[in-house]
Amino acid sequence: MKFVSWNVNGLRACVRKGFLDYFNQVDADIFCIQETKLQEGQIDLELEGYHQYWNYAVKKGYSGTAVFTKHEPLSVRYGVGEAVSEDEGRIITLEFEQFYLVNVYTPNAQRDLARLSYRLEWEDRMLSYLKELDQNKPVIFCGDLNVAHQDIDLKNYKSNRGNSGFTDEERGKFSTFLEHGFIDSYRHFYPNQEGAYTWWSYMNKVRERNIGWRIDYFVVSERLKDQLIDSHIHCNVMGSDHCPVALEVQF
Repeated sequence: MKFVSWNVNGLRACVRKGFLDYFNQVDADIFCIQETKLQEGQIDLELEGYHQYWNYAVKKGYSGTAVFTKHEPLSVRYGVGEAVSEDEGRIITLEFEQFYLVNVYTPNAQRDLARLSYRLEWEDRMLSYLKELDQNKPVIFCGDLNVAHQDIDLKNYKSNRGNSGFTDEERGKFSTFLEHGFIDSYRHFYPNQEGAYTWWSYMNKVRERNIGWRIDYFVVSERLKDQLIDSHIHCNVMGSDHCPVALEVQF
């Protein structure tokens, strides 16, 4: 099965920039998006052969997630029970026969770290939630996780140390995920690959010069390790300040 995740930074704008061309070309079994930035009825997406599941933020033009899947899930869950994440449309869980798929848009700690404490509480809730799911069947957890885990995961790691997305606290929470039976699928295949980024600032020529961060992930239950085929970063796909990431798994 092929999985794709993409923070589209506004789906309507991304559609105008070629989203459907990429969507049709990549032909994913399950395609997850974050930061849809729209409300119900604001877009009519014709995706033949796909079931569509949307989690809209209450606030207009903000956050939001969606999953498009060729395979109808056994169940669908929005949020993990806490009001804030549900209001912001940040989590969708699809249950399939052999695994759970969890699509997430993790809150940003913000430039002044005003939301760091909330972000850390979010990470604790997410870990508890994923561990609970993992007791039942394997988990494929994907999305914009808003953290560069290691120095290798961003270009200017020295000057960004302590900044939002690269604080010791956020990086430590990601390490905790990996210590509790989960795998960063890209680093599983490419542990030393430099320059592998998924987000670039809109500042002039930053993407052209590949001054980026790797903050979009597929994290999977460790017991899926032998079923992983490959993990990809589609860095040449435009339409957003993020690029899509992909995972292939044998089921």
